[in-house]
Amino acid sequence: PPDGIYDVNGWDLPKALKLLLKGNAVVIEWLTSPYAYAGDPVFRDELLALAREVAQPAAIANHYLHLGERQYRRNLEGRESVSLKKVFYVLRPAIALRWMRLHPGEAVAPMAFGTLVDESDLPGDVQLLIGDLLARKAETREMGEGELPTPIANLIEAEFGQGRDRWPASSPGPMPGGIRAADLMFRRWTVDVD
Repeated sequence: PPDGIYDVNGWDLPKALKLLLKGNAVVIEWLTSPYAYAGDPVFRDELLALAREVAQPAAIANHYLHLGERQYRRNLEGRESVSLKKVFYVLRPAIALRWMRLHPGEAVAPMAFGTLVDESDLPGDVQLLIGDLLARKAETREMGEGELPTPIANLIEAEFGQGRDRWPASSPGPMPGGIRAADLMFRRWTVDVD
């Protein structure tokens, strides 16, 4: 990022389309983010429509599973005290997997964390703990360290386990017609037809 406040990223269109076809959930998350500093709303809407058309739940779920497990190993596994901020790096993918399990056929989990939590039928104790963590995060960007709450640890373990059981480890490849649809969009937005 250019500074310590804004998280600014971007991809060129060919890279974004290739990642989308491979099941990279980040492309969809960026398209559904409530935060957009600049952009073309027509382009964004068209790319989001394409994403919803070609996204495959198994590929997206695998993305969330591998992301969450990697963050778990890196930040939480085997530690008595963890960065509470980094709990969210693992919790979001776990809840996204739960959301996808509860909404079969959908491949695009809500980007807004509050909506994701609300639509995921979480146990009451987990909801309360998440509320406490969010309140702490609202007070300070650096939340300090603490013990990973057992109900949250149990939820993470259960959702990653169910994710491994429910979705195959290998991605199914692009949806039939997905490459053609992505190619047509690329041509519409990059080729001057005058």
